[in-house]
Amino acid sequence: MFGGTKLKLDKDLIARLKRISDTAGYATVEEFITHILEKELQNFEGDGGESDEDIKNKLRGLGYIS
Repeated sequence: MFGGTKLKLDKDLIARLKRISDTAGYATVEEFITHILEKELQNFEGDGGESDEDIKNKLRGLGYIS
């Protein structure tokens, strides 16, 4: 899964992801999760011109880091 990297996810979350990925027509849950992560990363990376500090400030503003 994910190119050899293993992630632990809550069973309830996996069940929700599976249900939605099936409904949306994704071939696998992994494909769906990859799509979600790529889309979310675009929100932080923008056009690639943002500095690490800009990204940290966005994450801080969203409550992901303190």
